[in-house]
Amino acid sequence: MHLFPVIEVGGFHLDLSTILALLVSCTVVFVLARVAVSNLSVHNPSRMQNFLEWVVDFVHNLVASAMPLEKAKKFIALGMTLIMFIFVSNVLGLPFGIVTEHHHESKIFGYTYVTDEMVAEHDGHAHVAWWKSPTADIMVTLGLAVVVFFLIHYLGFTQNRKHYIKHYFQPFWFFFPLNLLEQVARPITLAVRLYANIFAGELLIATILMLGFVGFPLLAVWQGFSIFVGAIQAFLFTILTMVYISQAIVHEDHDDDHDDH
Repeated sequence: MHLFPVIEVGGFHLDLSTILALLVSCTVVFVLARVAVSNLSVHNPSRMQNFLEWVVDFVHNLVASAMPLEKAKKFIALGMTLIMFIFVSNVLGLPFGIVTEHHHESKIFGYTYVTDEMVAEHDGHAHVAWWKSPTADIMVTLGLAVVVFFLIHYLGFTQNRKHYIKHYFQPFWFFFPLNLLEQVARPITLAVRLYANIFAGELLIATILMLGFVGFPLLAVWQGFSIFVGAIQAFLFTILTMVYISQAIVHEDHDDDHDDH
């Protein structure tokens, strides 16, 4: 297995390959969106404009399937950001890899990312991978899930406070610990599901590459399948986010009827 360029800054371990991949993912999504809206036309739309309009329509239907239409409009931008960023991040490591070989301690910006001990452990040849899908890092997916977690509960508390607090004690008050555990488990399952699928795909690609020329046909097939998996995982993360937001900000009318009685 390859090593990754991890440096320690102020007690924090930073994976430079993940940071690089995140910056590239953000840039790709921004450029795609900017190019698509640079020359908007009603009568002669460009291919990029048609593509982005399709994404907007797809995300609109996705969000509307999770919550009432009048509330869905506010979350289309969030849904587009999530699904486009996660999809690009999922497939970023598929086209190629960047690996450097090191025979002694190596530094970047004054920080060591390959030590002599690491070189010795790999028989004098330490291979460092600089390119991967950022979502193949559990800290990235956990970060996304935590942001979504706080957003969901902020929206629930500010837009639907009475019913948001009440749902923790339903159907009976002693279900509070279980309902609380369910809320805590949600970001964990979101993060682990996304990370496990993308990491496993890249691990298998690395294994296939060890076969040399024999593995090229299998590699082509698996990369195609990985694009499909990346799209499915981006869809799942986005739709679950919208479902959780809907559960936090939308309450059924029969709840009010029950309270009146």
